[in-house]
Amino acid sequence: MRRRFELALNWSRPALTVGDGLILLALTTLLYIGARLALRTPAAITGPAISLSPTALPWYALMSVGRMTAAYLLSLLFTLTYGYSSARSRTAEKILSPMLDVLQSVPILSFLPVVLLSLTAVLPQGVAVELSSIILIVTSQAWNMAFSFFQSLLTLPVEMREASAIFRLNPWLRFKTMELPFATLGLIWNSMMSWAGGWFFLMAAETFTVGSRDFRLPGLGSYLQTAANSGDLRSVLLGIGTLVLIIVLMDQCVWRAILAWADKFKVEMVGSDEAPESWFYNALSRSWFLEQFGLRLWHPLTERVDAAMGDLFKTPVAPVERTADERPSMALILVGVVAVAVVIYGGLRAGAMLITLPIGQWGRIGEGLFATLLRVTLSLIIAAAWTIPVGVWIGTNRRLSAMLQPIVQIVASVPATALFPVILVMLINVAGGLNLAAVLLMLMGTQWYVLFNVIAGASAIPQDLGYTTDLLQVKGWERWRTLILPALFPYLITGMITAGGGAWNASIVAEYVNFGGKIHSTLGVGALIAEATATGNYTLLLGATLTLILAVIMINRLFWRRLYQVAEDKYRME
Repeated sequence: MRRRFELALNWSRPALTVGDGLILLALTTLLYIGARLALRTPAAITGPAISLSPTALPWYALMSVGRMTAAYLLSLLFTLTYGYSSARSRTAEKILSPMLDVLQSVPILSFLPVVLLSLTAVLPQGVAVELSSIILIVTSQAWNMAFSFFQSLLTLPVEMREASAIFRLNPWLRFKTMELPFATLGLIWNSMMSWAGGWFFLMAAETFTVGSRDFRLPGLGSYLQTAANSGDLRSVLLGIGTLVLIIVLMDQCVWRAILAWADKFKVEMVGSDEAPESWFYNALSRSWFLEQFGLRLWHPLTERVDAAMGDLFKTPVAPVERTADERPSMALILVGVVAVAVVIYGGLRAGAMLITLPIGQWGRIGEGLFATLLRVTLSLIIAAAWTIPVGVWIGTNRRLSAMLQPIVQIVASVPATALFPVILVMLINVAGGLNLAAVLLMLMGTQWYVLFNVIAGASAIPQDLGYTTDLLQVKGWERWRTLILPALFPYLITGMITAGGGAWNASIVAEYVNFGGKIHSTLGVGALIAEATATGNYTLLLGATLTLILAVIMINRLFWRRLYQVAEDKYRME
């Protein structure tokens, strides 16, 4: 597989389209409505007391795992729906692709107060806080899974598409037997990263304050936050120890078992010498109860689902390419007109709100955006520099992967926000200390997106291609240039996009820190968002958030999306 990196990009394509503008207006309308509803919430809210007793940890851990599970299931449902719809229809892609760009660029911690306060205004407080917590975790899990699944569907080998057309598979059978299995490995590794990202934002999801309103939920994140604020080192260590135990159990009983099961979906002509193994998967595969469950319940259920879906999708899929643009129905046009009218009205009201923001504040937003962009760029460069070689090393060595996989998950899952006060104390008196600490926190929260995607890409390299390069004695840089880097390219782009979004989100907690009763902040758009949230300045919050979203969309469209096109056209595994 000898290919050169030729970035033949279509630079004439506009960075922003009419659809992007409508989606931005819709998001602006939602933020405006949320801000208006937030004004109706009670002036003072106090959450339940968090016990630091070790006996409370099992219950807190169970609550947190339950929220993570609910968020992951919602993220998986979103991933499969979005990825399939946008990959199969160009019309759907024109709507869903810019929507994902916008949603992925929304700063999680600036969107949460609007969601939380608006839900509190219309729902009971307990229900609103639980829903907001799950929504926050979803926004830290869904995007990298969606990007990974979409990338896998776009790079599906042409011969597999042609085979589906020859056998006249309907859309359901094609999805079940071809598309989903091909995307499984990347989806599993990104699911691991999603869980790690969920743990990263768990403290923010379970403990959140807006002015005098204190929203908190019983859970492992709130336990760690309370222990850190009270300076109780013993409780902090107990909380982190419980988190590590959960991660190890998840690795042994879930992720490693799923990887061993999914190895059969790897696209290769020669079987691997060292297939992944799992004691838990081996034990389950020999279970009499599981065998009976499969024979009596699972297989009859899947047959009924196949029959029902076969009746629903009787028409075979298009041979190779995605379906062309279709003329929308009159009902859809009418719904679109009404939605556009509502969006334009909300956008005008939000614009009237933004007009009241002083010019000086807009200047601060511009300066902060540039400063944060520099930190994000630096963190991505550092992340790529070490994750590419290490990820390839782990992904191509089964034994090494078995040893390091749980360690990587543990390190990636420990909330960096819990360790940030320690880092801040070490660097605060150094020249540029908070700037260095901010870059370090961004790096701690985003480098794992790149690493897990690189591991997934390296693991998916067919064994026969490795044998071929060995036979031809292709070694060193030539092997990287002709085999490894082209095979990694789609996965690397996915990892860098999601890492970039994570870095922008992490800027909110990295550039504005309340530690020891004192505010430490540096120049950045994340600091402005955090400041506006803490003071309840919703006009500044709306202006800074929309500016950040627009900047991320422009970066994605001018750079990352065009590299995505290169991955689809040149680096498909054929």
